[in-house]
Amino acid sequence: MKYNFDEIIPRRNTNCYKWDMSASDDVLPMWVADMDFQAPPAVITALIRRAQHGVFGYTKVPNTYYDAVINWSERRHRFIVQKDWILYTTGVVPAISAVIKALTTPGDKVIIQTPVYNCFFSSIRNNDCEIATNKLIYENGIYRIDFDDLEKKAADPKAKVLLLCSPHNPVGRVWTYDELSSIGEICLRNQVIVISDEIHCDLVYAGYRHIPFASISEPFRQNTVTCTAPSKTFNLAGLKVANIIAADEKIRRKIDKALNVNEVCEINAFAVEAVIAAYNEGEGWLNELLLYLNDNYQFLKTFVASQLPVIQVSPLEATYLVWMDFSALGKSSGIIADNLLERERLWLNKGTMYGENGEGFIRMNIACPQQFLVEGLTKLQAISNY
Repeated sequence: MKYNFDEIIPRRNTNCYKWDMSASDDVLPMWVADMDFQAPPAVITALIRRAQHGVFGYTKVPNTYYDAVINWSERRHRFIVQKDWILYTTGVVPAISAVIKALTTPGDKVIIQTPVYNCFFSSIRNNDCEIATNKLIYENGIYRIDFDDLEKKAADPKAKVLLLCSPHNPVGRVWTYDELSSIGEICLRNQVIVISDEIHCDLVYAGYRHIPFASISEPFRQNTVTCTAPSKTFNLAGLKVANIIAADEKIRRKIDKALNVNEVCEINAFAVEAVIAAYNEGEGWLNELLLYLNDNYQFLKTFVASQLPVIQVSPLEATYLVWMDFSALGKSSGIIADNLLERERLWLNKGTMYGENGEGFIRMNIACPQQFLVEGLTKLQAISNY
């Protein structure tokens, strides 16, 4: 490999949310979704060059920014985007919150498919909307969508938005063309707008393909708001940048107003340079990253099968977040996660963060040098003693 993902980059005492949230230096954090790898060299070079200029005033977003986003979308995902469709903001969560604000009024319902990314819940509640839960069906270790229930939830006149997680965090699914098409038809029939959170769209493994929801048909495109970012792909979360793609002009104007009302309509000078460099020059780095992450996942699966067969590991089609079923232990995911943190100094996410049907599950971030993964799995073995 050209890039060394085995290199240990010390992150403790760097004001790092992942590593410095614990007061103890002996905690191994494998929870929050950022990676322990350096960003692509092209991004680092671009940021150094920008810093050396030495003047950091208000920033104009140039055409080269839009070109980078548009070209990446077409090259990587076969999704043709027009410049006018793009609105930039400080992150996907602020984007989702602004879009919900734009498309709903207090008391409206937003449909989510649990277990799902925990910030979906707060974005809905903070906009004084109600949560309508379309629980995913879990059978034989695999998740699928309950379309009958989705039809019922979408038919509620109060349901205005479906908040889709694609690829799905935390269960690791890459939704198929047929699954996405069924979602889209249900939403069109019931006049429910789709907000598609596609932040993990680039982190898809061999044998699977991410299909941008808005790319399936023109009616879907006009009924969809897509949220993307380079943050998960290239480990740039701290630079605070994301893009909202909305083809429908009326919807886009509403979102633009909400972004300005919430004062999240500007991005910083370093974010602009990072996006351009990442999308224009980071593809080779990403391709090697995916190979490394897949190796980590295969290592984890083999380890768990031989050392902890009571745990069921969900298939990882996308993301670097492994979803594991601990329910055979007969203990709540909260108790398991708390014991691992307190006794083994291993910090994982309890499944109930992602909805009540996350009970019995634990989420583990494997985007780290394999040395950390081995250490984390060794600590995990201790659950057999509880």
